[in-house]
Amino acid sequence: MWQPTYHISPKLLENIKKVAVLSADLNRRSIPQVVLVELEQRATTLSAHTSTAIEGNPLPLTEVKKILKTRPGHLRDSEREVINYNTVLQRMHSGLREGSLAFSLQTILDIHADIMAGLLEPYHCGRLRQEPVVVNNPRSGETIYWPPDHKDAEPLMQSLVAFITEHQARLDPVILAGLFHRQFVIIHPFTDGNGRTARLVTKLLLASMGIDTFYLFSFENFYNNNISRYLQQVGVTGNYYDLGRDVDFTPWLEYFSDGIIDELLRVQGELEKAEMSPQRDLKAHHRLILEHIRSHGFITDRDYAGLTERAKATRTLDFRKLMELGLIERLGRGRQTHYKLKG
Repeated sequence: MWQPTYHISPKLLENIKKVAVLSADLNRRSIPQVVLVELEQRATTLSAHTSTAIEGNPLPLTEVKKILKTRPGHLRDSEREVINYNTVLQRMHSGLREGSLAFSLQTILDIHADIMAGLLEPYHCGRLRQEPVVVNNPRSGETIYWPPDHKDAEPLMQSLVAFITEHQARLDPVILAGLFHRQFVIIHPFTDGNGRTARLVTKLLLASMGIDTFYLFSFENFYNNNISRYLQQVGVTGNYYDLGRDVDFTPWLEYFSDGIIDELLRVQGELEKAEMSPQRDLKAHHRLILEHIRSHGFITDRDYAGLTERAKATRTLDFRKLMELGLIERLGRGRQTHYKLKG
């Protein structure tokens, strides 16, 4: 089984304590459901933008918001990248809420298959690579890293998954998620999409931090603020087989935990602003509408009628309230009327 090299430095220990304090503060806050829905939508959009931007996606945040809102039929690769990432993130949130999503190698493969759908040949999606790859400097084009041979990718991934599974109840979630993130990047198990997969699975592992407001969390934003530093911290240079056991994960864990703190402070600021806003809450039937839109992209009155026994006039009032709160908007006319989340 893989055994990483790291130690709990004073900075790392201090960061872990800060994460615990900030998490406790977030968990004690009582925020109206309508506000949480707004902030979760913002965080999910921000994650889709920043995680794909790290990989070179040129779309600005304003364009990402528009694409996620309109879901155009004919997609360029840059548009498909953000839609795929956003869709997987929403499915992850649903799976975590339902308790149906657990960390495993199959989960990693499924996530990769979904984020690369339509971007890679089908036989590359959700499958560990069967060919050698190299990592080039994005600016110079020079090869800077030779990952392990493809025949070693599967045993290395199995060893990593076994380590994470065995230590989930023993190690602090920040350390566990950080170790996974960098080792995954070092193994480079897929032909493409490694970074996006690494960040999504890392987010899955961070869910065990026990933060009730986890769905407002977009730790990818920290990396996007200084992409060069992130790539320098998470990656390695040279030939994998020359590295041996010389990879010390301590500096990366310090940087990784800095990012968690940075994002927790952002969420804390958002919630403090929300606490000063009018106390607007949602009923269960309002949440039904929002959940359906998040899962299907839109909802019609006919869809809603199938989810509730509320009368047509009452359903109209439910849609109106969500529009007044700025959460959804009405599109189309007559039989074509439908509702989407307001971007």
